[in-house]
Amino acid sequence: MHRAPRSWHTPLRAAAISALGALLLTALPAQQAQAASTLTNPGFEADSTGTATPTGWGTYSAAGQNAASFTESGGYSGNRRLSHWSASAYKVETYQALTGLSDGTYTLSARVRSSGGQNSAYIALRNCGSAEQRTDLPVTPNGQWIRIVTSIRVSGGNCTVSLNSDAHAGEWANFDDLTFAAGSTGLAIKGGDLSTLPKNEAFGATYQSATGASGNALGILRGAGMNYVRLKVWVNPADGYNNKTRVLALAKRAKAEGMKVLVDFHYSDRWADPGHQTKPAAWASHSYSQLRTDVYDHTYDVLNALKAQGNTADMVQIGNEINGGMLWPEGSTSNWTQLAGLLTSGAQAAKAVSSSTRVALHLAEGGDNAGTRWWFDQAVSRQVPFDVIALSYYSYWHGPLSGLQANLDDAAARYGKPVMVAETAYAHTLANGDFLENNIATSSQLAAGYPATPAGQAANLRDVMNVVEAVPGGRGLGVVYWEPSWTAVKGSGWDPQDPASGNAWENQALFGYDTKLLPAAGWFAHR
Repeated sequence: MHRAPRSWHTPLRAAAISALGALLLTALPAQQAQAASTLTNPGFEADSTGTATPTGWGTYSAAGQNAASFTESGGYSGNRRLSHWSASAYKVETYQALTGLSDGTYTLSARVRSSGGQNSAYIALRNCGSAEQRTDLPVTPNGQWIRIVTSIRVSGGNCTVSLNSDAHAGEWANFDDLTFAAGSTGLAIKGGDLSTLPKNEAFGATYQSATGASGNALGILRGAGMNYVRLKVWVNPADGYNNKTRVLALAKRAKAEGMKVLVDFHYSDRWADPGHQTKPAAWASHSYSQLRTDVYDHTYDVLNALKAQGNTADMVQIGNEINGGMLWPEGSTSNWTQLAGLLTSGAQAAKAVSSSTRVALHLAEGGDNAGTRWWFDQAVSRQVPFDVIALSYYSYWHGPLSGLQANLDDAAARYGKPVMVAETAYAHTLANGDFLENNIATSSQLAAGYPATPAGQAANLRDVMNVVEAVPGGRGLGVVYWEPSWTAVKGSGWDPQDPASGNAWENQALFGYDTKLLPAAGWFAHR
C-alpha cells in the first residue's frame, strides 16, 4: 500500500487562519453548543475553512489548544470536514450535547480518516446515563474514508457526541457525515479458530493469561471474551488431527466453556484454500455423482455426531476459501453447475441434522468486491442455499480496510445476508519462534500503519472488528481470529504428513513467545 499524498494529512488551516486568529482561538474557553435532540451541522458544512468551533459544536482543550480542532475543505460527501491537527503535541475534543432524547439505544456513525500513531483518537458517546462507549479511528494511510459506529443505552434524555484526539505533533484525524439515531451495534461472533490446539497441547504447549496465570488456552481466551470456536474438519488426515474424533472432543470442551461452534469442512485430507482443493484419498476415484453423496454423508456424519453428544453445531462452512471451487477438478468453478450441486449437498446435510445450524459459504480475499460479486452471483443464480457470507481478510494480503468495508457492505446489501470475517490475523513480532520462516517475516510485508508489535497486532484486530460492526442494518456478524493458540512447538507443524514440519504462523498467535496472552485478545470483550 502507498502512503497518502501530503495533501491528505497536512491540513490547510495556515492558509485560512491568520497567526493572530490562531492565537485568539487558542485563548478561547471551552464553548458549549445549544443542545437539541438531533445533531446540528453533522457534516460541518455550515462553516468556512478554519472555524475552530463549528456551528452547533463545542470545542474543549484543557491546555488551551482549541485551534487544533477546525473545519477545512475536503469532506467525504460535501465541501467541508472537521480536522484535528497541530504542529505540536495536542489534546482536543469537539463535542455536541443532545437533550430531550427518549430512553433507548442509539448509534453514532461517522466517516473518519487518521494518520495513526496518536495516543488515542476516537468517537464516543458519553454522559448518556450509562458507561461511555467509544470506537477508535482506524489507520488510513491510503487516505480513504472509513465508516465507524458506536452505540449506547440512553437514560435520562441526555447524551454527548464526542470526537477526540490525543496526538503527537503532526498527527491528524478527519471526521465527517455524522449520524445519531435509534439502534444498536455490536458483534455476535468474536471467535478464534482453535483447530491446532489439541496438537499443540499434545506436544507440550503451555499458555498463560496476560497476568501470568497458567491455564488452558481455551479457558484463557474465553475469559478474554472469545465466544465462538471455529474447528476445521479433514476427512482422513495422516497425523490423526482435525478429523471427526478430534473435532468432537474439542467441540465438547468449547461448549462446556459456554462457547458456540463453527465447523469448517475442508473436504480434503489436508489444507484446502484458493490454491489447493484436493479430494480426500478415499474419494479420489469417485464420479461427480458419488462425490455429491460423499459430501452429504461426511457432512451429516460429523454434524450428527456432534448433535448426538449434545454439541449441535451453531454454524457450518461448506468448504474453505472456495474461490476456485472445491473437490477439484469436478467441483471447480470452471463447472459451476457441478460446484453448485456439491455445495447444495453439504448445505442440505447440515440442515437435515439441525435446521438452526447456519450455513456459511467462505471465500478468501475479503477486499475483492468484483470477485465476491461474481462468485455469489453464480451461487445465487443456481439456488445454492446459504445463510451467511464468510470472507477471509488479512490486511497484509487483501488490501486496505476501505476495500474490506466496501465489499462487506455491498455483499450484505446485494444478497440480503449477514456477513463475517471468518479468518484474520496479524503479527505481534517479526522474530521467528522456530526454524521455519514465517509467512510475515519482514517489515516490507506489513500493512502500512500497523507495526509488528503487540500494540500493532491489537490495533489491526480492533480495526477489522470495527469495520464489521459498521456494516449497515446490523448485518455484520463478527470476526474469527485465525489460530490464536498455534504457538511454535516442536512436532506441531503445518504438514500432517511430515512430523518435522514447522509453524509459519506463530508470530501471529495471540499468545507471545513467553506464552502470555497478548493485548489483542482484549478486543474480544468489546461490545
